[in-house]
Amino acid sequence: WDSPWGRGRPGWHIECSAMIERNFGMGPIDIHGGGHDLIFPHHENEIAQSTCAHDGAQFCRTWMHNGFVNVHGTKMSKSLGNFTTVRQLRQKWHGEVIRLALLMSHYRAPLDMTETRLKEAKALLDGWHRAWGEIKLPPSETPDPELPEALSDDLDTWGAVTWLGEMAGQLDWINWTPT
Repeated sequence: WDSPWGRGRPGWHIECSAMIERNFGMGPIDIHGGGHDLIFPHHENEIAQSTCAHDGAQFCRTWMHNGFVNVHGTKMSKSLGNFTTVRQLRQKWHGEVIRLALLMSHYRAPLDMTETRLKEAKALLDGWHRAWGEIKLPPSETPDPELPEALSDDLDTWGAVTWLGEMAGQLDWINWTPT
């Protein structure tokens, strides 16, 4: 379109700011995320325009940028033909296996989604189900383990998964009795 400053075009940065304000108010919103490729220029433009539009008020409290999902070391992409949908994965794998496979790396790190990773996630889950199936406590006496510190450390989901595995493997925890 024509503007006083020259030819213009729609910008996806302003659309996101407008959608956030329409759905969540003037903010600040708690968490805004996307792929690490959106940091510049997309998110930096969102911050600039939203801050200016609201007299310098903070737009977002926390930004989280995830790594790409890769297949055998290459970014998953429709154009490369290495794209798999969740619907396709669900034909072979249970949803909890897929979710655990996604949590088996830090959210900012690239994630290599392979058959091997899915098998590892399934093996972990099978081991946890066996261990937790041995617990013979009434629900009111089930131990309430504290939230693993890993989740408080930049949402380290792999650290939390490791913690769960350690908890499932501890004989003392499995035979826990209330004090």
